Order: sequence, then C-alpha cells, then structure tokens
Amino acid sequence: MEYIIENANILKETEITKSSLLIKGNHIAAKFAKIHYKKLMKMNAEPFIMTPSYVLLDSSIPLNASFQEFRKYMIENFLLKGCTTLLTYITISYESELTKKINETKTALMSSPIDFLISVKIPLRILTPSFIRKCKRERVPAIFLEVDNLSELINIPWGWIREALFPYNCPLVPIISNEGKKEARGAVSKWKGIMENEKIPAIYEELKENQPLSLQVLNKMGLYPLKASLLHGAEVSYNLYIKAREIMNVDEAALFLYHSSRLVVTVNKGKVMRAGEEVLFKPGYGEYVRVRTPSYFAL
Repeated sequence: MEYIIENANILKETEITKSSLLIKGNHIAAKFAKIHYKKLMKMNAEPFIMTPSYVLLDSSIPLNASFQEFRKYMIENFLLKGCTTLLTYITISYESELTKKINETKTALMSSPIDFLISVKIPLRILTPSFIRKCKRERVPAIFLEVDNLSELINIPWGWIREALFPYNCPLVPIISNEGKKEARGAVSKWKGIMENEKIPAIYEELKENQPLSLQVLNKMGLYPLKASLLHGAEVSYNLYIKAREIMNVDEAALFLYHSSRLVVTVNKGKVMRAGEEVLFKPGYGEYVRVRTPSYFAL
C-alpha cells in the first residue's frame, strides 16, 4: 500500500521541520518538503508533532512472569510510552554462558509485541579478546562493563581489546558503582579519557534506563538510522503528539518525560499499535534485531 503523510511537524532532538513522507508498505520511500502525488491517499499530520518511535533500555523485564504479567509490563513500560524497540542486557559471569543465555532470553521474548536487542553485562575480569570475538559472532550491540575500581582499567591490555573489537566495533558502556554524584561524575570523566586515549569504541557515560536512547548512542550500537528515524529507507515507526503552544519549543527528551498525556498515536512498522487510550498488543510481532555494523552512519 502506498500513501502520503503530509504536513508532518517532525521533531528530531531539538528541531522541528515540516516534511511530507511517501510510504510504501512499512518503509519510508521518500521524504520531501512537499510531495505531489495527486492519486495517492493522503494523511494530514498538521495537528500533531511527529517523532520517531523510541528505543528504551530496560534491564528488568520480567522474563519469567506469566503471560498476563508480561503483557501488562510491556503495555505500561513500552507501548503506552511510544517505544517500539527495547534494549536489554543479560548478566554474564563466565565466557561459556554467553550463547546459552542469549538463546534463553530470545526464547523468553518470543511473545514481545516490539522489536528487541540483547546486550551483555560483564565484570571487568572477563573482558578478553576471546569473549569479544564471541560477542561479535552473536552480533551483540553493546557490552556493559561493571567498573568497581577505575584503577583496574589501567591493567587491561587495550591494544588486544581494540584489535578484537575491529571491525565490528560494538561499544563498551560503563556501569559505575560509585554512589555519590560527584564521585560518579569524576569516574565517568576518567572513563571517557581512557576510552579516547586508547581509541576504544565506547559510550562515554552511563545510560539511563526507561528513557529514549540518543541518536549518538543508537548510531554507535548500529541501530540508527534503521530505528528511531524518519529518514528515507527507515521503517514506518512513529509517534503523534497533539500539537500545542507549550510543546512547540521542547526537545524530544522533554516531550517524552513531561508531555506523555499528549501522545495519542504510535505506529510500529506500519501498524497502528496505540490509538488514544487503546493499545493493540500483538504477541510475537516483535523481532530479534541482529546488528550489522555499529557506528556506520555519520551524524
């Protein structure tokens, strides 16, 4: 099916631009200021602010819950928030656990209504070239590192780690154990310095759960522009917020955090997933996403 979404007020991070989108099937075939196809059906998006649907990090998904509990969790934490892709991670204590735990998590998420990615969280001691090579084979989008003591980072053979990551280059993401804000800020600064100095693909700060991941983070993980994007070739996944003066100058993060009551429509891969207060829960509509190449799109 072909149709046009015209007069769309598209919010990307901090800027609103007006565009029209030519839709073919469940992908965006073209994006222009105006599209002149008289014979195609048109949808006027002028009364709304449109954003790409969100990708959220959530490490607490109840994988062993009953279907009803799982359904309730997915609706409240993802579908009603305009999220059509989730990122979670599994905790790995030994290198040999990797493939088995990824397969178990995939099985547990078979009834997910939205797409999902599976990362890993590991202690620093198993960050080895052999473990990284296994992550590359599994197309792990990111490796979350528990950093208890930054001095331990000095003893890591970073040259070998960098070589093992290449050319896939999935980023390392810090999980800092320091409790105080001042100490945590200092630890993040030191982490960034080490990663930049050693030329390691990495996220330079801790990621907040249950908030939209930024374009920079999604790009480093190889998700952008395939996800959280309204560019040519991207999937048709978006949110519509009722337009009002008080939200015309807010950024995407503020819109998500403080104006959720204005979210009225969420479309996931061309299918309406949420209309008003009604949510369509389609078990198994979500797919396991295998990342091809992290950081391949220049922002």
